[in-house]
Amino acid sequence: MATAQYNTTTTAAATTTSAITAATTATTTTTAAEHVERKHSVASNSNSNSNFNLPGVNGPSWQNCYYCTREHFKSVAEFINHLRTRHCTREGGSFVCRYGFNGVCASLPLDGVSDRDYDAHVAKYHVNQQTRELPPEWGVYSAAQNLPAVLNDPQRGKQSNLFTKKWGEHFVDRVQIPCNPRLPDITHADFAVYVGSIGKRYRWHERRQQQQQQQQQQLPSTTTPEHLGPVPVPEIFLKSQLQLHHPATFAQVFPGYMQSAKDGAGSPVERQQLGRQLQEQLSHYLDIVEVRIAQQVAQKSAAFFHAMTTQHAILAEMQQAAEQVRQLRSALAQLHGSAVTDSFRVMRYAQRRQHYQTTLDKLRLMATVHKTQPMLQLLLGTQDYVAALDLISTTQEILAAELLGVHCFKHLPMQLGEMEKLIDKMLTTEFERYAANDLNRPLSDADLESDSVCAEEDKLVAIVMGLLRKQNFSFVQSYQQEAIATIRAIIKQLLIELLSRGDQELCLTGAGEQALDLTLPEWLAMLQRASHALIAVLERIKAVVSIMQQTADAAAGGLDPHEHAVNLIDADAFLSAAHHEQLSAQLQQLLQAVCHYCHERCANIVSPQSLERCVATEQELLQLSQVVQEFGDATLSICGAASVPLQLALKVQASRYAQRFHAERKQKLALLLDQERWRQVDIPHEFQRIIERMSAGDYSKQAPLDGSSHITGIGGIVAGNPVLLVEGKQPFALVSVALLLIQMLYEYGGSAQRLPLLAGYHSRNVIDLLRCFNSRSCQLIIGAGAMRVAGLKTITSTNLALVSRALQLVLYLLPRLREHFESMSGYEAIERDYQGHIKEIEHKIHGIVSERIAAQLEAWDARPPIPSQTFRHISRHLVKLHEAIAGVLPEAQIHEIYGVVHRNFKDKLREQLLKLNVYNNGGPQHGVVTSELTFYMETLRTLKALPADQLDNGILEHIWVY
Repeated sequence: MATAQYNTTTTAAATTTSAITAATTATTTTTAAEHVERKHSVASNSNSNSNFNLPGVNGPSWQNCYYCTREHFKSVAEFINHLRTRHCTREGGSFVCRYGFNGVCASLPLDGVSDRDYDAHVAKYHVNQQTRELPPEWGVYSAAQNLPAVLNDPQRGKQSNLFTKKWGEHFVDRVQIPCNPRLPDITHADFAVYVGSIGKRYRWHERRQQQQQQQQQQLPSTTTPEHLGPVPVPEIFLKSQLQLHHPATFAQVFPGYMQSAKDGAGSPVERQQLGRQLQEQLSHYLDIVEVRIAQQVAQKSAAFFHAMTTQHAILAEMQQAAEQVRQLRSALAQLHGSAVTDSFRVMRYAQRRQHYQTTLDKLRLMATVHKTQPMLQLLLGTQDYVAALDLISTTQEILAAELLGVHCFKHLPMQLGEMEKLIDKMLTTEFERYAANDLNRPLSDADLESDSVCAEEDKLVAIVMGLLRKQNFSFVQSYQQEAIATIRAIIKQLLIELLSRGDQELCLTGAGEQALDLTLPEWLAMLQRASHALIAVLERIKAVVSIMQQTADAAAGGLDPHEHAVNLIDADAFLSAAHHEQLSAQLQQLLQAVCHYCHERCANIVSPQSLERCVATEQELLQLSQVVQEFGDATLSICGAASVPLQLALKVQASRYAQRFHAERKQKLALLLDQERWRQVDIPHEFQRIIERMSAGDYSKQAPLDGSSHITGIGGIVAGNPVLLVEGKQPFALVSVALLLIQMLYEYGGSAQRLPLLAGYHSRNVIDLLRCFNSRSCQLIIGAGAMRVAGLKTITSTNLALVSRALQLVLYLLPRLREHFESMSGYEAIERDYQGHIKEIEHKIHGIVSERIAAQLEAWDARPPIPSQTFRHISRHLVKLHEAIAGVLPEAQIHEIYGVVHRNFKDKLREQLLKLNVYNNGGPQHGVVTSELTFYMETLRTLKALPADQLDNGILEHIWVY
C-alpha cells in the first residue's frame, strides 16, 4: 500500500512538471491559476500522511457540517435542508436553531422565529460564514464533580486531610486496610520470563530505529542540491483544497500581479518578466516536493522489495490452497451420495408417519367431540352437573384451540353455549325447589327436639357443586329469602291456630301481625311455641348451610373426606381462594340475617300490644325472660352472633314492670309518710329477720305481702321487740314508716336477685325512693309539715330522734344495697344527703334546749336561794330532753348532743357573769355561782348525759376562763 501511494504521488508530480515545462514564458492569468491548482494538489497529496482534515476549516462553510463529520454537501440547498432536519426544532409555529455547541446557536440561542426569518438566519450566519470557531475540545478540566460526591465515594473512604480543622481529627479514617488474601503478591520476578522473551525483539527494534535515523541524517546532505535546502514551501500549497476563484487566495498565490494589472503600471515586457519569475518560483517549489518524495521512496525501499520477493511465495500458497479445496469438494460429493441422501429419505418418511399419526389423532378427537351432546344428556340425567359443565368447557377449549376452522363443527360452540345457559337455569330452579321443599317440611315433636338432619344431601351437594362450578353465588340470597318466607309462614300459622280456639273473627296481615286482646299467659305460650318452632327451622337452615360450606371447601380443594360424613362429588378444585372466602362470608351472613329476623318477629310478639293492656307479674316476667334467654342462646350457638331486637323488647317490658313496681311503692311510701304519727312502734319478728337477711345479702325469701298487717297503727301496741337489733347488738327504735321502707328495700333487692334484668332499673329506683323518703321526712319533721298533715300538736325531740334513727338505719343499709346491686348511680349523693339530714336533726334538738337554757340564764342573778329557780328549770329541761331521746338515740349521739348543749350553757353563763360583774374573787357571789354549778353538774351526773371524764367539777374553774 505504501508503494502504491508513493507511485501515485510520483505520477502526479511528473504530470505537473511536464505541464509547467511546456508552458510559454508569457503565461496568462488562466494558465498560472491552473498551474497553482496542480501544485496545490501535489502538495496536499504529498502531505496526506502528516496532516489531518478538519471539516469546514478550509473551503466554504456549507460544504460540510461541524457536528456531523460524515456529512458532505454538494450544494447550498442540501446544507440548508440538513440544518432544518437535524439541527432545528419546531415549537408550535416557530423554528429554533440548534446548530451550535451543545445544541445552542450562538447567533439565535433560544428565540423562535418564523419560517422566512429562519431561512434568512441560516443564509446569514451559517451558509455565508467566512470564519468559524471550532467547538471547544474536551479536556480533563471540563469534568466537574460536586464535593459531597467526592467525600462519599465508597471506593476512597474518608479524605485524610479534608475539613479536619473544623471537624476534628476523628474525621480522618486511620484504619489500615489489609491486603486481600485472595489476590497474590505481584513482584518484578513475575515479569522476568516476559522481559526475557521480549528483550531480544526490543533490542532489534532499537537497532533498526537507529539505522533509519542515520539514513535520514545522511540523505539530505548527499542528494539535495544546495539551492533547495533552506527554501520553504508556502503553506497555502499544502492545503487539501486550493480555490483560486476566491480573491484572497488568488492574491496570495500571485502576489502583486492583480494590483499591477488594475493600476495599468508597467509595460508588457515588465508583466512578462513578472510572470517568468513567478513560473521559476513555482518550478522551484515543485523540485522541492519531488526531492522530498524521493526521500520518502528511499526510506521505504526495503519494504517495497520485501513485498516483491514474497509475492511468489503467496502465489504458491494460493495454488496449494486451491488444490485442497478441490479435494474437499470431491470428498463432500462422495459423502452426500453415500450417507446424506439416504438419511434425508429416512427423516422424510418419519415426518410423513408423524403427519399421518397427527391426522389420525385429529380424527379421533373429532369423533369424541361429536359424542359430546349424548354424553351431556347422560350426565344431566345422573345429576352430575359439574362433569357436564367441565365437558362443555373442555369441548369449547378443544374447538377453539385444535379444531378451529373445521366446517362440520361451526355451529357446535353456539349449541354448547346455549346448553350451558340451560344448565345454569336448571340449577337455579332445582335449588329453589329443593329449598322450598326442605324448609316447608312439617314440624313434628321429634323435629322440635332435634332437626339437624338435611333431606336428600346428595342432591343438594350436586346442585351446589354445579352452581359453584358456574360461579353463580346468588343461590345464597335465594335461600335466605326462602328461609325468611318460611319463618313468616310459621308465625302466621301459629297465630291462626291461636285464633281458631277463640270466637273472634280477625283478619291477619301478610306478616301475621294483629293487635289481639289476649291474656298474658296466652301471649307467653304463643311466644314459647314460636321460639321452639323457629329453633327447629334454624337447625334445618344450619344443617343446609353446613353442607353448602363443606361443598365449597371441597370445590376449593381444602376438605378432608374423613372429617365429614357428607358424600361429596369427586372433582378437582375449581373454586379460587378469593371466591371461597367470599362464599363463606355470605353463608355466615345468611345465618346471622335469618337469626336476626327471627328475633325481630319474636320481638313483635312481645311488642307493646302484648303487655301493654295487662299487668305482668314478676313470675310472668321471669318466665318471659327464660324464654328469651333460651331462644337467644339457641340462635347464638347457630350463627355465632348475638341478636339484639328480642333482648331490647324484653328490656322494654322489664323497664315498664320496674317503673310500675317503683311507682306503686313510691306512692305507698308517700301516703304512709303523710299518715305517720312519728311514734315508736314495736318491731315484729318478721322485720327483724328481714334486717338479718339484708345484712347477710340474702334476698331469696319473699317478704310479707303487706307489712302494715303486722303493725298496729294508732295504739302502737304490737307484738314483737321494742327495738330493732342490727348485728345483734345495735338497737334501733323506729316508726312504722321506717319498717315499711325496710320492707320495700328488701322487695327491690329480692326482685333484682330473682330477675337480674331488673337490677339496673331497681338500683336507680332505690336511690329515688330513698331520696323521696329523705326529702319528705325533712319536710314533715324539720319543716313541721306533720302538724298540718298528720294532726300533730307539736314536733317533739322524740319525733326528731326517731327520724334521725330511721335515717341512720338507712345509712347502715346503703353499703349492703350497693354491694347487692353491684352499682348504684347517685350513691355518694344520697349518702351525703342523709348525713346532712342527721346533722340538721341533731342541730334542731340541741338548738331547742339551748334556746330554753339561754332564756332562763338571761333572768338569773347570783343571789340565794340555792339552787335558784332558774337552775331548777334548766335541770328540768335537761331531764325532759334525756327522757325524750334516751330510749331512741344511742349513747354516743346523746353525749354529742349534750356536749353541744353543755358548751352553749357555759358560753351563755360566762356572758351573764360578765354582765353581772361576778368574778372569781372568793366573794359571796362567787360562792353562789359555785353552788349553782355544783347542782347543775349533779343533774348531768344523774342523767349520765356526758362521758365520765367530762362529769367532774372542772367547770368550776373553766367557767372563769374567758
